[in-house]
Amino acid sequence: MKQAVMTAPGEIIFRQIDPPEPGEGEVLLRIQRIGICGSDMHVYHGRHPFTSYPVVQGHEFSAVVEKVGRGVTGLEPGMKVTSMPQIYCGECAPCRRGDYHICDKLKVQGFQDSGCAQELWVTSANMVVPLPDKFTFEQGAMVEPLAVGVHAVRQAGSLAGKNVVVLGAGTIGNLLAQVANVEARKLLITDISDYRLELAQKCGIQAVSNSGREPLKEAVSRVFGEDGFEAAFECVGIENTMESAIENIQKGGWIVVVGVFGEKPRLNLGFVQDRELTIRGTLMYKAEDYHRAVELISSGKVNLEPLISKVFPFEQYLDAYKYIIEQGDKSMKVFVDVSGS
Repeated sequence: MKQAVMTAPGEIIFRQIDPPEPGEGEVLLRIQRIGICGSDMHVYHGRHPFTSYPVVQGHEFSAVVEKVGRGVTGLEPGMKVTSMPQIYCGECAPCRRGDYHICDKLKVQGFQDSGCAQELWVTSANMVVPLPDKFTFEQGAMVEPLAVGVHAVRQAGSLAGKNVVVLGAGTIGNLLAQVANVEARKLLITDISDYRLELAQKCGIQAVSNSGREPLKEAVSRVFGEDGFEAAFECVGIENTMESAIENIQKGGWIVVVGVFGEKPRLNLGFVQDRELTIRGTLMYKAEDYHRAVELISSGKVNLEPLISKVFPFEQYLDAYKYIIEQGDKSMKVFVDVSGS
Protein backbone atom coordinates (compact mmCIF):
# COMPACT_ATOMS: atom_id res chain seq x y z
CA MET A 1 0.00 0.00 0.00
CA LYS A 2 1.01 3.63 -0.49
CA GLN A 3 2.24 5.89 2.27
CA ALA A 4 3.10 9.60 1.94
CA VAL A 5 6.16 10.75 3.89
CA MET A 6 7.34 14.33 4.34
CA THR A 7 11.09 13.77 4.31
CA ALA A 8 12.02 17.44 4.72
CA PRO A 9 10.22 20.79 4.60
CA GLY A 10 8.42 21.01 1.26
CA GLU A 11 9.31 17.46 0.20
CA ILE A 12 6.94 14.47 0.06
CA ILE A 13 7.77 11.00 -1.26
CA PHE A 14 5.51 7.98 -1.68
CA ARG A 15 6.64 4.54 -0.67
CA GLN A 16 5.14 1.08 -0.70
CA ILE A 17 4.76 -0.56 2.72
CA ASP A 18 3.03 -3.68 3.97
CA PRO A 19 -0.53 -3.16 5.22
CA PRO A 20 -0.64 -3.01 9.03
CA GLU A 21 -2.70 -5.35 11.21
CA PRO A 22 -4.72 -4.20 14.24
CA GLY A 23 -3.64 -5.52 17.60
CA GLU A 24 -5.73 -5.90 20.71
CA GLY A 25 -7.86 -2.80 21.26
CA GLU A 26 -6.96 -1.39 17.85
CA VAL A 27 -8.80 -0.71 14.61
CA LEU A 28 -7.60 -0.86 11.01
CA LEU A 29 -9.00 2.06 9.03
CA ARG A 30 -9.17 2.63 5.28
CA ILE A 31 -8.45 6.34 5.01
CA GLN A 32 -10.73 8.40 2.76
CA ARG A 33 -10.06 12.14 3.10
CA ILE A 34 -7.35 14.08 4.92
CA GLY A 35 -7.74 17.78 5.67
CA ILE A 36 -4.74 20.10 5.68
CA CYS A 37 -4.61 22.63 8.51
CA GLY A 38 -2.42 25.52 9.55
CA SER A 39 -0.21 23.32 11.73
CA ASP A 40 0.42 21.04 8.74
CA MET A 41 1.52 24.12 6.81
CA HIS A 42 3.99 24.96 9.59
CA VAL A 43 5.50 21.48 9.10
CA TYR A 44 5.61 22.03 5.33
CA HIS A 45 7.53 25.27 5.85
CA GLY A 46 9.83 23.75 8.48
CA ARG A 47 8.48 26.06 11.19
CA HIS A 48 6.74 23.63 13.52
CA PRO A 49 8.76 23.62 16.76
CA PHE A 50 7.72 20.13 17.85
CA THR A 51 7.91 18.12 14.62
CA SER A 52 10.99 16.44 13.15
CA TYR A 53 11.50 14.74 9.79
CA PRO A 54 10.70 12.34 8.27
CA VAL A 55 7.05 12.49 9.34
CA VAL A 56 3.83 10.90 8.12
CA GLN A 57 1.23 13.64 8.36
CA GLY A 58 -2.57 13.49 8.59
CA HIS A 59 -4.61 14.11 11.74
CA GLU A 60 -7.97 15.44 10.55
CA PHE A 61 -9.55 12.76 8.43
CA SER A 62 -12.44 10.46 7.59
CA ALA A 63 -12.20 6.71 7.13
CA VAL A 64 -14.07 3.43 6.88
CA VAL A 65 -13.44 0.62 9.35
CA GLU A 66 -11.57 -2.17 7.56
CA LYS A 67 -10.95 -4.56 10.46
CA VAL A 68 -11.13 -4.58 14.25
CA GLY A 69 -8.67 -6.14 16.66
CA ARG A 70 -9.35 -8.38 19.64
CA GLY A 71 -11.49 -6.93 22.38
CA VAL A 72 -12.96 -4.12 20.26
CA THR A 73 -16.70 -3.60 20.59
CA GLY A 74 -19.06 -1.05 19.04
CA LEU A 75 -17.08 -0.78 15.81
CA GLU A 76 -17.63 -2.93 12.74
CA PRO A 77 -16.16 -3.14 9.23
CA GLY A 78 -17.86 -0.72 6.85
CA MET A 79 -18.64 1.97 9.45
CA LYS A 80 -17.75 5.57 8.65
CA VAL A 81 -15.51 7.01 11.36
CA THR A 82 -12.94 9.58 12.31
CA SER A 83 -10.52 9.56 15.23
CA MET A 84 -8.92 11.83 17.79
CA PRO A 85 -5.15 12.16 17.21
CA GLN A 86 -3.91 12.60 20.78
CA ILE A 87 -1.55 10.15 22.48
CA TYR A 88 -1.46 10.78 26.22
CA CYS A 89 0.22 9.14 29.20
CA GLY A 90 -2.80 8.77 31.50
CA GLU A 91 -0.59 9.29 34.56
CA CYS A 92 0.33 13.01 34.80
CA ALA A 93 -1.70 15.50 36.83
CA PRO A 94 -3.76 16.81 33.85
CA CYS A 95 -4.54 13.24 32.73
CA ARG A 96 -5.56 12.17 36.24
CA ARG A 97 -8.09 14.98 36.43
CA GLY A 98 -9.47 14.14 32.97
CA ASP A 99 -7.66 16.80 30.95
CA TYR A 100 -5.80 14.35 28.73
CA HIS A 101 -5.85 16.86 25.86
CA ILE A 102 -3.20 18.87 27.74
CA CYS A 103 -1.21 15.86 28.94
CA ASP A 104 2.30 16.74 30.12
CA LYS A 105 3.68 14.19 27.64
CA LEU A 106 1.16 14.82 24.86
CA LYS A 107 1.96 13.59 21.38
CA VAL A 108 -0.19 14.23 18.33
CA GLN A 109 -0.43 11.87 15.39
CA GLY A 110 0.87 13.56 12.27
CA PHE A 111 3.38 15.60 14.26
CA GLN A 112 5.22 13.75 17.05
CA ASP A 113 3.83 10.36 15.97
CA SER A 114 2.87 8.88 12.61
CA GLY A 115 -0.35 10.20 11.08
CA CYS A 116 -2.82 8.67 8.66
CA ALA A 117 -1.36 9.65 5.26
CA GLN A 118 -1.55 6.10 3.96
CA GLU A 119 -4.20 3.83 2.50
CA LEU A 120 -4.63 1.67 5.61
CA TRP A 121 -3.83 2.88 9.11
CA VAL A 122 -4.08 1.45 12.63
CA THR A 123 -5.16 3.46 15.67
CA SER A 124 -6.57 2.87 19.15
CA ALA A 125 -10.24 1.93 19.15
CA ASN A 126 -10.92 4.16 22.17
CA MET A 127 -10.02 7.22 20.08
CA VAL A 128 -12.33 6.36 17.18
CA VAL A 129 -15.55 8.35 16.75
CA PRO A 130 -18.36 6.85 14.61
CA LEU A 131 -19.98 9.04 11.96
CA PRO A 132 -23.51 8.95 10.56
CA ASP A 133 -23.82 7.08 7.25
CA LYS A 134 -25.20 10.25 5.63
CA PHE A 135 -21.94 12.15 6.23
CA THR A 136 -19.80 12.88 3.22
CA PHE A 137 -16.13 12.07 3.65
CA GLU A 138 -15.37 15.79 3.55
CA GLN A 139 -17.78 16.38 6.45
CA GLY A 140 -16.15 13.55 8.37
CA ALA A 141 -12.71 15.06 7.92
CA MET A 142 -13.97 18.41 9.23
CA VAL A 143 -15.10 17.02 12.58
CA GLU A 144 -11.59 17.62 13.94
CA PRO A 145 -11.34 21.37 13.18
CA LEU A 146 -14.97 21.85 14.22
CA ALA A 147 -14.17 20.15 17.56
CA VAL A 148 -11.44 22.76 18.07
CA GLY A 149 -14.17 25.41 17.84
CA VAL A 150 -16.53 23.48 20.10
CA HIS A 151 -13.87 23.15 22.81
CA ALA A 152 -12.89 26.82 22.55
CA VAL A 153 -16.50 27.93 22.95
CA ARG A 154 -16.87 25.74 26.05
CA GLN A 155 -13.89 27.54 27.57
CA ALA A 156 -15.97 30.73 27.76
CA GLY A 157 -18.84 29.11 29.63
CA SER A 158 -22.42 29.72 28.52
CA LEU A 159 -22.84 32.25 25.72
CA ALA A 160 -26.61 32.30 26.00
CA GLY A 161 -27.87 35.87 25.71
CA LYS A 162 -24.37 37.28 25.28
CA ASN A 163 -22.82 39.43 22.58
CA VAL A 164 -19.75 37.75 21.10
CA VAL A 165 -16.84 38.87 18.93
CA VAL A 166 -14.68 36.44 16.93
CA LEU A 167 -11.41 37.96 15.75
CA GLY A 168 -10.23 36.10 12.64
CA ALA A 169 -12.40 34.47 9.95
CA GLY A 170 -10.08 31.71 8.80
CA THR A 171 -11.28 28.12 8.93
CA ILE A 172 -11.09 27.80 12.72
CA GLY A 173 -12.51 31.29 13.30
CA ASN A 174 -15.39 30.58 10.93
CA LEU A 175 -16.21 27.21 12.50
CA LEU A 176 -15.90 28.61 16.02
CA ALA A 177 -18.19 31.49 15.11
CA GLN A 178 -20.79 29.07 13.78
CA VAL A 179 -20.65 27.10 17.04
CA ALA A 180 -20.90 30.25 19.17
CA ASN A 181 -23.73 31.58 17.02
CA VAL A 182 -25.94 28.69 18.12
CA GLU A 183 -26.08 30.25 21.61
CA ALA A 184 -25.06 33.87 21.32
CA ARG A 185 -27.48 36.80 21.36
CA LYS A 186 -25.50 38.54 18.61
CA LEU A 187 -22.16 37.70 17.02
CA LEU A 188 -19.63 39.78 15.10
CA ILE A 189 -16.71 38.30 13.17
CA THR A 190 -13.76 40.38 11.95
CA ASP A 191 -10.94 39.84 9.47
CA ILE A 192 -8.88 41.80 6.95
CA SER A 193 -10.06 39.51 4.10
CA ASP A 194 -13.32 40.45 2.39
CA TYR A 195 -13.40 36.97 0.84
CA ARG A 196 -13.37 35.24 4.22
CA LEU A 197 -15.99 37.63 5.57
CA GLU A 198 -18.22 36.83 2.59
CA LEU A 199 -17.81 33.13 3.34
CA ALA A 200 -18.74 33.77 6.97
CA GLN A 201 -21.97 35.38 5.81
CA LYS A 202 -22.69 32.40 3.56
CA CYS A 203 -22.28 30.24 6.67
CA GLY A 204 -24.89 32.27 8.56
CA ILE A 205 -22.74 34.87 10.36
CA GLN A 206 -24.49 38.08 9.41
CA ALA A 207 -22.47 40.74 11.25
CA VAL A 208 -18.99 41.13 9.76
CA SER A 209 -16.32 43.80 9.81
CA ASN A 210 -13.11 44.32 7.85
CA SER A 211 -10.72 45.30 10.63
CA GLY A 212 -8.37 46.84 8.10
CA ARG A 213 -10.97 49.51 7.35
CA GLU A 214 -13.15 49.64 10.47
CA PRO A 215 -11.67 49.79 13.99
CA LEU A 216 -13.16 47.24 16.37
CA LYS A 217 -14.63 49.99 18.57
CA GLU A 218 -16.68 51.31 15.65
CA ALA A 219 -17.78 47.85 14.53
CA VAL A 220 -18.88 46.96 18.06
CA SER A 221 -20.90 50.17 18.35
CA ARG A 222 -22.53 49.52 14.98
CA VAL A 223 -23.49 45.92 15.74
CA PHE A 224 -24.10 45.87 19.51
CA GLY A 225 -24.79 49.50 20.40
CA GLU A 226 -23.94 50.69 23.91
CA ASP A 227 -24.05 47.16 25.39
CA GLY A 228 -20.81 46.13 23.69
CA PHE A 229 -19.70 42.48 23.96
CA GLU A 230 -19.10 40.10 26.85
CA ALA A 231 -17.01 37.37 25.20
CA ALA A 232 -14.27 37.35 22.57
CA PHE A 233 -12.29 34.67 20.76
CA GLU A 234 -8.87 35.61 19.39
CA CYS A 235 -8.30 33.34 16.37
CA VAL A 236 -5.39 35.13 14.68
CA GLY A 237 -2.44 34.89 17.06
CA ILE A 238 -1.04 38.42 16.82
CA GLU A 239 -0.59 41.21 19.35
CA ASN A 240 -2.90 43.74 17.66
CA THR A 241 -6.02 41.57 17.75
CA MET A 242 -5.43 40.47 21.33
CA GLU A 243 -4.87 44.05 22.48
CA SER A 244 -7.97 45.16 20.59
CA ALA A 245 -10.07 42.56 22.41
CA ILE A 246 -8.70 43.65 25.80
CA GLU A 247 -9.31 47.34 25.12
CA ASN A 248 -12.86 46.99 23.81
CA ILE A 249 -14.55 44.18 25.74
CA GLN A 250 -17.03 44.86 28.56
CA LYS A 251 -15.67 44.95 32.09
CA GLY A 252 -15.81 41.45 33.53
CA GLY A 253 -15.63 39.92 30.04
CA TRP A 254 -14.03 36.66 28.89
CA ILE A 255 -11.35 36.40 26.21
CA VAL A 256 -10.41 32.96 24.89
CA VAL A 257 -7.04 32.69 23.16
CA VAL A 258 -7.42 30.35 20.18
CA GLY A 259 -4.74 31.65 17.81
CA VAL A 260 -1.18 30.36 17.97
CA PHE A 261 1.22 33.24 18.67
CA GLY A 262 4.45 33.16 16.70
CA GLU A 263 5.83 36.11 18.64
CA LYS A 264 5.41 36.98 22.32
CA PRO A 265 2.77 39.77 22.58
CA ARG A 266 3.00 42.86 24.77
CA LEU A 267 -0.40 43.26 26.44
CA ASN A 268 -1.95 45.86 28.70
CA LEU A 269 -2.41 43.75 31.81
CA GLY A 270 -3.43 46.89 33.70
CA PHE A 271 -6.72 46.73 31.77
CA VAL A 272 -7.04 43.03 32.57
CA GLN A 273 -6.62 43.71 36.30
CA ASP A 274 -8.66 46.89 36.54
CA ARG A 275 -11.57 45.62 34.46
CA GLU A 276 -11.60 42.11 35.95
CA LEU A 277 -11.16 40.45 32.59
CA THR A 278 -10.67 36.71 32.28
CA ILE A 279 -8.20 35.45 29.67
CA ARG A 280 -8.24 31.74 29.04
CA GLY A 281 -6.33 29.51 26.65
CA THR A 282 -7.70 26.58 24.68
CA LEU A 283 -5.95 23.57 23.14
CA MET A 284 -7.41 20.89 20.91
CA TYR A 285 -10.45 19.03 22.31
CA LYS A 286 -11.87 16.14 24.28
CA ALA A 287 -14.11 13.27 23.20
CA GLU A 288 -17.26 15.22 24.11
CA ASP A 289 -16.18 17.98 21.74
CA TYR A 290 -15.88 15.50 18.87
CA HIS A 291 -19.34 14.11 19.58
CA ARG A 292 -20.80 17.63 19.79
CA ALA A 293 -19.17 18.47 16.48
CA VAL A 294 -20.76 15.40 14.87
CA GLU A 295 -24.12 16.45 16.32
CA LEU A 296 -23.82 20.01 15.00
CA ILE A 297 -23.00 18.80 11.49
CA SER A 298 -25.74 16.17 11.54
CA SER A 299 -28.39 18.67 12.68
CA GLY A 300 -27.41 21.25 10.07
CA LYS A 301 -26.54 23.86 12.71
CA VAL A 302 -23.19 24.44 11.03
CA ASN A 303 -22.63 24.90 7.30
CA LEU A 304 -19.42 23.33 6.03
CA GLU A 305 -19.97 23.44 2.28
CA PRO A 306 -18.75 27.03 1.66
CA LEU A 307 -15.45 26.18 3.37
CA ILE A 308 -14.50 23.32 1.04
CA SER A 309 -11.91 24.81 -1.33
CA LYS A 310 -10.56 21.83 -3.29
CA VAL A 311 -9.88 18.08 -3.15
CA PHE A 312 -6.56 16.71 -4.46
CA PRO A 313 -5.77 13.08 -5.36
CA PHE A 314 -3.42 11.30 -2.96
CA GLU A 315 -0.59 11.34 -5.52
CA GLN A 316 -0.84 15.16 -5.64
CA TYR A 317 -0.39 15.63 -1.88
CA LEU A 318 2.41 18.16 -2.41
CA ASP A 319 0.27 20.13 -4.88
CA ALA A 320 -2.33 20.60 -2.14
CA TYR A 321 0.22 22.52 -0.06
CA LYS A 322 1.27 24.62 -3.03
CA TYR A 323 -2.36 25.42 -3.79
CA ILE A 324 -2.90 26.69 -0.25
CA ILE A 325 0.12 28.96 -0.55
CA GLU A 326 -0.88 30.26 -3.99
CA GLN A 327 -4.50 30.93 -3.04
CA GLY A 328 -3.69 32.76 0.19
CA ASP A 329 -6.82 34.00 1.96
CA LYS A 330 -9.04 32.34 -0.69
CA SER A 331 -8.04 28.88 0.50
CA MET A 332 -10.05 27.59 3.44
CA LYS A 333 -10.22 23.79 3.72
CA VAL A 334 -8.24 21.68 1.27
CA PHE A 335 -8.47 17.88 1.28
CA VAL A 336 -6.42 14.97 0.01
CA ASP A 337 -8.42 12.04 -1.37
CA VAL A 338 -6.57 8.92 -0.28
CA SER A 339 -9.15 6.42 -1.53
CA GLY A 340 -9.63 7.69 -5.08
CA SER A 341 -13.40 7.74 -4.55
